Amino acid sequence: MINTTLPPAADNVSSVLESEIESVAPPHRARGGLPYSIISTLFALVDSAIIVGSGVAAGAAYQLAFTGSPQDIEVYAGLGLVACVTYALGGYHLGIYRLHHLLQRHRDYTRVLTSWCFAVLALTVVLFLFKVGAEVSRGSVLGLALLGGVSLIGWRRTATRGLHSAVVGGVIRGRRALLIGTPDELARLTRRDLLVSFGAEEIERVTLSATPAGSGAPTISASRHPEIDRAFERSRAVPLDEVLLAMPWSDGDGLDLVRQSSRMSPLPVRLLPDRAVSAVLGNDDATARQSFTVEIQRAPLSALERAAKRLMDVGVATAFSVILAPLMLVIAAAVRADSPGPIIFRQRRKGFNGREFVVFKFRTMTVLEDGTSIAQARRRDPRVTRLGRLLRRTSIDELPQLFNVLRGEMSIVGPRPHAVAHDDEYGKIIANYAFRHHVKPGMTGWAQVHGYRGETAQLHLMEKRVALDLWYINNWTIALDCRIIFRTIFELLRRPNAY
Repeated sequence: MINTTLPPAADNVSSVLESEIESVAPPHRARGGLPYSIISTLFALVDSAIIVGSGVAAGAAYQLAFTGSPQDIEVYAGLGLVACVTYALGGYHLGIYRLHHLLQRHRDYTRVLTSWCFAVLALTVVLFLFKVGAEVSRGSVLGLALLGGVSLIGWRRTATRGLHSAVVGGVIRGRRALLIGTPDELARLTRRDLLVSFGAEEIERVTLSATPAGSGAPTISASRHPEIDRAFERSRAVPLDEVLLAMPWSDGDGLDLVRQSSRMSPLPVRLLPDRAVSAVLGNDDATARQSFTVEIQRAPLSALERAAKRLMDVGVATAFSVILAPLMLVIAAAVRADSPGPIIFRQRRKGFNGREFVVFKFRTMTVLEDGTSIAQARRRDPRVTRLGRLLRRTSIDELPQLFNVLRGEMSIVGPRPHAVAHDDEYGKIIANYAFRHHVKPGMTGWAQVHGYRGETAQLHLMEKRVALDLWYINNWTIALDCRIIFRTIFELLRRPNAY
């Protein structure tokens, strides 16, 4: 059975910090605070400011002591810039900006001093190679080395204490994750371990019952397939960024079952190192453990790509809504005059991540079907109104979906959404059909510009449409969207397949 209760506390707590997190930080806290991903950037920016400031301060102090007035301060600011660049390069190589290293105070100081010595050495080499050593006093360089080193250690000590409190208090948030796994593997993963080692914040965990094997780790049998499906369905009800798997790597059959079920979710799915792999890597080596995560399924679009696509959708939908507003008003009046019934036809469709939404269309039929069985429109379909035939042939009946785009339920370009009844039907008989829900549905798509519009009376036609939709998802670019929009205009001028 599936257990969606809160995670149990670890039996052996490896540090005071970890026990504090387990007892203080609530699993379902508010989403305020700092994202895990920007912690290293913030530390790097502050370090850079300290180094440049140390260069200016050291140069100004030297000038005041020996000449009575600060001169050529910009030169010393430039020295600080050179030093901070080399410090950052060395620091990233040594990992001084990784969260788990930031929480290891004494070992982190060693890395900081090593990076700073490398920066000072690099600065000295630069001064020698460019023959500007005579223009820069050795005293100011020595002052920069001493002041910068002391300042970096002092800031790091203060910041580490603050970071420790932030992690304990739940101020730092990671990627929202659904944790799925077997009892043994889940029992050893604490909230602190997930955040520090993998940058993830556990929103909920789902325990899969495993069958004890004759030897070795328990395995998940094929009879648990519905259980795994229900686990992935949880990703639709909870706002998440990824799915993490805590399962024995030796359970090949169980991993195959999970891989099949993951198709219904557009979220990235990662397999965490299991107990055996972690023992080889070392439980304290968070860097090695993070590098050994296995990507079971990648997200179809990155956050930047989703933002670019959404920006394009809003811009295009807004422009077309304004330009075509007079036409839509005329069509609305014509629909009302042509036959009794509402102007706008509403029907449930499945969108991104399989979530249902209501699609808008100009009514073109005398029926308003939205049940478990819906018949596709066919040539000379008696349900289609006189005006409806023209609207469907030219796809003008789809124009109200511009408002679905503005509402964020659809995109201008994407796989065409099907009625819920048809989704349920084809999802059972066409392999990889669920992958269509990995992006938002569109008003037009790659399949439509290749002639696959309207009725799909034969199964192979729907299979071809699905194949084109999947190609689009795997090869998406902004340029491809623009190409599809222009091709759609010409496709509508050809003999349509929509009745």
